[in-house]
Amino acid sequence: MIKASIAGGSGYSGGELLRLLHFHPEVDVAQITSERLAGKRVHNAHPNLRRVSGATFCTLGQLEPCDLLFLCLPHGEAMERIDTLRALAPRVIDLSGDFRLRDAATYTRWYGRPHARPELLGTCVYGIPELHRNALSKATFAASAGCNATATILALYPLCRRGLVERAIIEVKAGSSEAGTTATAASHHPERSGAVRSYKLSGHRHAAEMQQELGDTEIHFSATSIDMVRGILATCHCFLREPLDEKAVWKVYREAYGDEPFIRIVKERRGIHRYPEPKLVGGSNYCDIGFERDPESNRLVVISAIDNLMKGAAGQAVQICNVMHGFPETLGLEFPGLHPI
Repeated sequence: MIKASIAGGSGYSGGELLRLLHFHPEVDVAQITSERLAGKRVHNAHPNLRRVSGATFCTLGQLEPCDLLFLCLPHGEAMERIDTLRALAPRVIDLSGDFRLRDAATYTRWYGRPHARPELLGTCVYGIPELHRNALSKATFAASAGCNATATILALYPLCRRGLVERAIIEVKAGSSEAGTTATAASHHPERSGAVRSYKLSGHRHAAEMQQELGDTEIHFSATSIDMVRGILATCHCFLREPLDEKAVWKVYREAYGDEPFIRIVKERRGIHRYPEPKLVGGSNYCDIGFERDPESNRLVVISAIDNLMKGAAGQAVQICNVMHGFPETLGLEFPGLHPI
């Protein structure tokens, strides 16, 4: 049994993490922080945890040593406090974007400011277990991948690692919870309801993670916000370097993901569920991946679906925790989602 705490637990990712850890048989939740809600019960921020957690928020300054510290702080805060935070626990998992990139110049280019601790970039293991399981098993510091990046990287990695993709054009459709708990003009109900709004046609920060993990493949990424709370659907148009029929594509994905506990290849011949869709993975840590070959060109369309708060955030962080500590990788993450919902 390990003792874990959560720094920055009043947001959606922190709430999901607390929910998961409360039912994890090898984790005891020690503390959860919120500067704004310090002294209040956690169910004030996470009403689904009424009678599940009787914990009270504390401040960052009140954190005590623990075995594992999850960081769910706003982007930019973890790197400013990292020495103090790492002194509290032998293992740290950061859910923000502060340490995902390995190169300081790349960070500055995509985030528009210098990194506060550039010497630590590259010492933090990028947190997608399907790609970096061995490194994570030995790591003391991990950066859980971004949600859009996770959906895209998992969709394309089997092809890109073989050098099969010349370029890829990716369109992500994302739910509103991706934007977090802070209200904005874009999240105001009359503006958000019924919307299909492209909000980042180019320059999305998660594209830097995609390029880092997918190598030399030419990546073009756009993001659209849709009228959905949870979920991401990534549609990836891959232009191949060589012709591949569907049987060959099947083989590529089976070899890459055949033994992965949270990857499901979805390819039905008929019916409404013949492709991945976010609704079917809601609340689960699964990434569903499907594909279709365009018979008229060298284009392969790969689609993936995740819950952005689970495989895109808290669920992936728990999966990393399991890998780090040598627990069964699925521990605390067995929930398969609901249907219908």
